[in-house]
Amino acid sequence: MLGIFKKELMNPPKELHSPASLTSSNKPKLPNQIINHFLSSNPNNAVSMGFGSSACFAYAPTENRFPSHQRLFCGVDEIYCIFLGDLNNLSSLLKQYGLSKGTNEAMFIIEAYRTLRDRGPYPADQVLKDLEGSYGFVVYDSKAGSVFAALGADERVNLYWGVAADGSVVVSDNLKLIKESCAKSFAPFPPGYVCFILISFYQYYIIILKDFCTKTIVLTFCVCEYRVYVPQ
Repeated sequence: MLGIFKKELMNPPKELHSPASLTSSNKPKLPNQIINHFLSSNPNNAVSMGFGSSACFAYAPTENRFPSHQRLFCGVDEIYCIFLGDLNNLSSLLKQYGLSKGTNEAMFIIEAYRTLRDRGPYPADQVLKDLEGSYGFVVYDSKAGSVFAALGADERVNLYWGVAADGSVVVSDNLKLIKESCAKSFAPFPPGYVCFILISFYQYYIIILKDFCTKTIVLTFCVCEYRVYVPQ
């Protein structure tokens, strides 16, 4: 999977910008080059979806008959989600949210995001703490211009993020693609209930602290702050 977001949408921590990228023989690529590389690497089943100049998603179902985790992509009311992994308690979550049994994990995450968006200020941990399983996801709300990404704590699903040549943020589960696209300006997406949100019309940001070992993130809502401690 692949998501690319303009820096105005998803401004990454400055630590992602590595000076070594300037001197590396492997230079960061532009978003259109990254998308083309992804599509050419998956010629039989890859699809991409662009949202003007703001964002782009690309997705390729796994060709493995027995994948270690599932890959899902869906869109509802101009909100799009790529989901990797499994939620062990999906059935109970569907009952909790009043959703039908046919709802898959990606569709559920969209509903969870809408709960977070529409009930703000609503701490993200209140949504994420109920998720049990191995998962990683990226949500893009094209109408609101919002990005919501999270990664489960058990580290069975991996996500990486980096910086493209124009400063756009690149998110993918493909480490090789991230390295080739972002040169030295990339890192693993922090595991645990760590997420990154920008909801423009609520001025709602999550700022990832420099010291990831504390497993702490700061949520800022206007002038209010919430500290979220990741369960051990």
